Amino acid sequence: MSITESSSRNQSRLLFVKNVSYQTTGEDLYELFGKYGAIRQIRLGDDQAKKTKGTAFVVYEEFVDAKNALDHLNGYHLHDRYLVVLYHIPARQAARDLARREADLQALKERHNIQDDD
Repeated sequence: MSITESSSRNQSRLLFVKNVSYQTTGEDLYELFGKYGAIRQIRLGDDQAKKTKGTAFVVYEEFVDAKNALDHLNGYHLHDRYLVVLYHIPARQAARDLARREADLQALKERHNIQDDD
């Protein structure tokens, strides 16, 4: 397995959960997300100043379990809130993806002789 495949696999095991009720506990999340596979770790945001309150990270042992949980729990109603479940993409990865997409866009513009309006 290459480094890229390993990195991709680790990312897909990590879910980011938004819109979590402030009354939701780690046990609530273990009970809910545990239905879809073995969980390695759950981190529940609790810092209002850092704007992490109302968020959580769920790390599964297997990427298939994370995908299954994402497919079933995105939009799930828990404690009067609808959960938003996404794959977590670290900021470094997002920056690399953005740079790659910008380079691809520039190459397409050059290939099709499209000029930027300045």
